[in-house]
Amino acid sequence: MAIKAKTSPSPGKSPKIALDDLVGAFSDPAIVIGEDHRILAANKAYAGAYGASVPEIVGRKCHEISHHSAMPCEKNGEDCPLIEVRKGSHHARAFHIHHSLGGRLFANVEVFPVPLSDGQTPLFIERIHPSAIGHPEPGADGLVGESLPFARMLADIHKVAPQSSTVLLLGETGTGKELVSQAIHQLSPRADKPFVAVDCSGLPENLIESELFGHEKGAFTGAHSRKTGLVETASGGTLFLDEIGELPLSLQAKLLRLLETNVYRRVGGIAPLRANIRLVSATHRDLPAMVKDQSFRQDLFYRLNIFPIRLPPLRERLEDVPILTASILTRLTGRDLPVRKDAMRLLSSYSYPGNIRELRNILERAWILSGGEEITPAHLPDLVENRPSSPPSFGEILPLEVMEQRYLAWAVSKAGKDLPELARTLGISLRTLYRKLSPLRRSDGDSS
Repeated sequence: MAIKAKTSPSPGKSPKIALDDLVGAFSDPAIVIGEDHRILAANKAYAGAYGASVPEIVGRKCHEISHHSAMPCEKNGEDCPLIEVRKGSHHARAFHIHHSLGGRLFANVEVFPVPLSDGQTPLFIERIHPSAIGHPEPGADGLVGESLPFARMLADIHKVAPQSSTVLLLGETGTGKELVSQAIHQLSPRADKPFVAVDCSGLPENLIESELFGHEKGAFTGAHSRKTGLVETASGGTLFLDEIGELPLSLQAKLLRLLETNVYRRVGGIAPLRANIRLVSATHRDLPAMVKDQSFRQDLFYRLNIFPIRLPPLRERLEDVPILTASILTRLTGRDLPVRKDAMRLLSSYSYPGNIRELRNILERAWILSGGEEITPAHLPDLVENRPSSPPSFGEILPLEVMEQRYLAWAVSKAGKDLPELARTLGISLRTLYRKLSPLRRSDGDSS
């Protein structure tokens, strides 16, 4: 339905009062923007979130306010929902780091077009939903990081959490699968109901069925009373099955029936029971390969794999190590524990086969060795031992900034136009790569 102007607008423009009323209807931060990213109206929630008055915001571009950047998001390697909507999408979302009054935060940004009368200049509403579970600053509870792989994972969590679909978390050991499952539960309509976690690899095969579904008195030797199963305990909430690849085939069939019918029976029981759970499962195993060798049921895999989320290993998000280090040390010690720069360089260049769990162990040992003082390379013996014995030889000593620019120029010449793949190989986000390449692009422009 087209918006009717309250006063006669100038050619190609909508009346300001109509736009103010439009964003004023939202409780979340919201703005009206034009095709050029310029802000035409803002509500009080937006002004409060970004620490400026509405008159100071109107007329500026959205990326100037939210990113403190003169360049649009797409020029910094980020997805821009405005571009998608301009191409014809009904609405589009992106997950960005915003600079709010309270510091940097992850924001779920939604853009959709404003229906207008024929001939009026296209307008768009941008609505901001701050994330409650992911943070780009150290010390916060929940999931912490700022790299592009981490942001993509957060975006997937926010997409699926409000739905009832089953979720399959895929990631190496130590990548934080239980934390992610808790985040999905926290953002879901079931957040006020139980969250129950089960480690399928930690239970003997003969007890898994009883733990999940419960048992009746006398169902087997030692069953002296009726036992409530974890499916029943999680009623109304979320059941998290960690290491689901370890489930025996016999129980896989019963889990599939539960998912397809929402009905189960206690061990030794006859009466069917109705389940009311949202299932989140996780594995570090290659389930498609297990399906091929028939150690995992194909039909169950399809039922679990409705919305897979990949948890990136720490080696793919090394730029998050300083933030994770500060967060882990704060949680361990209750205060900000300093880390010397050369120690942080060691921490940020290690591959972490054990992922975040290994980083936590390394930091706890370093804290103990340091006596609660500044952490130095001497407190990171495992990382020092893995350091190359001698540095590569160069013809001259150069500033690190110069060496980095020379290396990036060489890397770009090798990688060609595939900058996303180059960023993954370098272990940095595409946004960071674009930022580091800016001096090279300026010098190229100066010389042309």
